[in-house]
Order: sequence, then structure tokens, then C-alpha cells
Amino acid sequence: RPPEDEEEEVEVGWQEKLFSQFEVDLYLNESACQTPLDWQYHEEIRKLEKAGGRKNCRIFTYTDHDRFTNLEELCQKVTDLDHEVPSYLVERMANVRRRRQDRRSVEASSLKSKIITWEPSEEFIKNNHVINTPVQTMYIMGDLGPYGKLGHREYENVLCTIKVDGNGVITVKPDFTGTKGAYRIELDGEKREVWEYTIENASAQVQPEEEEREQRVFRELYGRHRDYLSGLVGSDFEMPLPGTLRLLVNGEIVSAQGYEYDNLYVHFFLELPNQWSSSPFQQLSGVTQTCATKAVGLDNVAYFCYPFTVEMFYTQEDEDSLPQWPVLYFEVLSLDFWQRYRVEGYGSLVLPTCPGVHMLTIPTWRPVGLGPVAEMRRFFIGGSPELEDLTYIRIPSTFKGKRLSRFGFRTESTGSVTFRLCCLQQSRAFLENSALRKHMQSVLDRLGGFSQQSSVYNVLEAFQRARRRMQEARESLPQDLINTSASAV
Repeated sequence: RPPEDEEEEVEVGWQEKLFSQFEVDLYLNESACQTPLDWQYHEEIRKLEKAGGRKNCRIFTYTDHDRFTNLEELCQKVTDLDHEVPSYLVERMANVRRRRQDRRSVEASSLKSKIITWEPSEEFIKNNHVINTPVQTMYIMGDLGPYGKLGHREYENVLCTIKVDGNGVITVKPDFTGTKGAYRIELDGEKREVWEYTIENASAQVQPEEEEREQRVFRELYGRHRDYLSGLVGSDFEMPLPGTLRLLVNGEIVSAQGYEYDNLYVHFFLELPNQWSSSPFQQLSGVTQTCATKAVGLDNVAYFCYPFTVEMFYTQEDEDSLPQWPVLYFEVLSLDFWQRYRVEGYGSLVLPTCPGVHMLTIPTWRPVGLGPVAEMRRFFIGGSPELEDLTYIRIPSTFKGKRLSRFGFRTESTGSVTFRLCCLQQSRAFLENSALRKHMQSVLDRLGGFSQQSSVYNVLEAFQRARRRMQEARESLPQDLINTSASAV
């Protein structure tokens, strides 16, 4: 080959069309032109021929509107297997065009009224069952055919793929060469030719004035979008009174596992301590559906997925008193073919004091009668010892003494119940100025964190640790030294 044909350097702009020898031969023929894009390329190539021909030789491009780009999106493989069989999902995804979608502006009223599309069309399903970000694509190609035989499609190779999505993210694959070595393409054939190429970012650096103007435009755009979202949401939020905490719990009874009988259901209720209240229409109790169990490992698990929502208010009356937190009591029961029910377990949990998502698995127990007659009655005719007052699971509501004795009360450990609780707390203390940080922290401690209780527990725990260390040190001393010191005293 002549030395001047061994190397070629071309500067390509975004969506700039550079014709290959194959396209020149194709679009010069008027009978091959069918679409308006074909006729446009026909006119451009005729102008290039009149101006002296194309300047590029082996390097050319396929823009976002070319047929190659459409076919390349449909023919991309998911894995690197030579004999890959596309799955059902791959075939469905191949029909999803991620480019040039018509997105009509939606008014605020229609956006609120059409959150759910009850009768989606086929086109709607095809365009919305995935996160569909519009993408523009461009391919920089290389015609690596033998010298003097350009224009054959089998010698076309993709040198670089450039994609720009609707969020402004530019993807260049492979990356700019930089300090790395040149990329290599080894052709299949008798001569085993090897081509090397580099990719450089030749874009001019933006001026500081233009960058500042662009940032200002972005800030204005984001500001208008924020105002638009604020207009959709509105500002009519109910704020609790000063010294009041609003607690919203979106809960879910996920599952119950490890119980003796099948067809389980859960009955639960929420107890509000003093200084807690709820709206008159708020339901503080509920019963799940009856759920059959399935074997998962060594346990039989019943998946309820039963949601519930509770909204409560705490009003602070005395700053020195330690507030109590609401308690959720529940019992697990089973139902057999003859509509006989058995108590499978009792349990309780204190609602989390910290906001956020909490997964809690609570073990349960059930009362056991004396002798085998109670268990035989439970097995044959149903029924078992049960609590008249579910608050006896912790401290009965009728108990007024100082010490609660349960000596003689026989129980048996059973399975466990899993809860998922999403807790949200709202208080005016969260909106205090940063200048009142110390005062706000004390309010948050009383209403949310309960640092007074935690500090008391920390002091008691530290005292127990110190007492154990003193006992261990005393036991490690020699007995004669202890007797000598005792006689000296």
C-alpha cells in the first residue's frame, strides 16, 4: 500500500454524517432511494461529488436516524455466547425504542386524576414497563477492507459508540484513549491484518462566561421545576400543636412461622398509654385473613402481608415525667376444618421510638394446662387455655401494685411473628431555628429519643459492670490476704 493510505485522522462532530464508499455507491442510484432520508442523502452525495468527492476514506459514521442504528439496537446480545437463544424478556425488550419519544406535557389537574391507567394500550405497556429514558445514538465506523476494495459491508467495524440520554449523560464506548495504548482490531482472513486506532476528545474547552451562563440557565430551570412540583403538592400541611408529637405507623404483618397447626390468623390491637390519643375514627385493632402455611426449610410459614395504618398524638403535660410508648398486643390463632380455633401464641412489641423502617420478629408463648387432659382436649375438640385480658402479656391494665408475680403460671414457647413497621414522626420541634439547637435537642429527647430513659439504663448498667468487676477482683485475691485484712479491721 502507499504510505499515505496507511493512516487516516478524522474529526467527527455530534450526529455528523460521514458517508462510506458503500453508501456513496448505494445512494447515487436513484432506484435505491425510497424514504425521504434516502433522497436527502442522495442530494448530499451529489453535492459532494460536484465538490470533489468525500474527504474521508475509511472512517465514516451512522447517525441516530440511519437504518444501521435501528438494527443494531434490535440485534444486541445480552451475553457473549455464540449460540445465544433470546428469552421472552429479551424479545419484549428488543421492541422497546428508547429514542425520540413524543412526550406530551401534562397539566396539573390531569396528572392528579390519571395516576393510574386502568385500561393501558399495547403501546403504553411497551413504552412504560421499563425505565424508559430517551437516548440518541451515533456510531463511528471503520471500513477495514483490503486496499482498493472499499465499500463491502462485511468489512465494516464499529470503532466507537456515543450515546446521549435525556438526562444529559454522554456515554462513549470504548473510552477515550488517553495514556492507554491504542485499541486493536484483528481481522479474520488469510493475511490476519491488525488495525490500531485511538479516540481523542477534540472538543474545545468551554469559556468561563459560557459556563456561568449555562449554570444560570440550569438554576432557573430547576427553580421553575421546583415551583411546578410545589404547585402540584400544595402547602396545606397540618402541623401539630407545640409540645405535641404526631406518630404515623404504616405497618405490615409479614409472616408467622414455627407453629403447630395450620390455617393461622392474627388478632392484634394497640394500647395507648396516658398522654396519647388518636382520632375517633381511627381503628386500633384488626384481624388478618386466614392463611395456610407452606414449608420453608424446617419451618411452616404463613405469609400474611397484612397492612395496617395507625396515627397517634402524644401531648406533653409534665416535663419531668418519662413518657411511655404505645404497645402492640397480638395473638396467633389457628382454625381447622370443623371451624374449631386454637390459641397458638401471644406476644407484644413496643413501637420503635426512632423513625424509619424496622423489621421485627417477635417470639410468642401460650398457656399450658396441668396434666395431659388439657393437651388431649386441645388436639381432639379444640380449645385451650387462653387469656381473658391480652394486656396480661406484659403488665395488666388493671394492675395497680408495685410487684407483679406470675409464679405458678405455666406457659410454652411457640413460634414467632414478623412485622415490618414504617414509622414517621412530626413535631414543631423539628422546625426550630438552628440558634435554638440546645433547646430543640431537649425537646426531641423528650418527644422522640427518650434520652432520659436511656441515661438511667446506662447508669444502672455501668453500676452492674463495676459491681461484677469488684466481685471478680475479690475472688482472684488470695484467701490469707482477705483473712488478714478482715482480722485487722
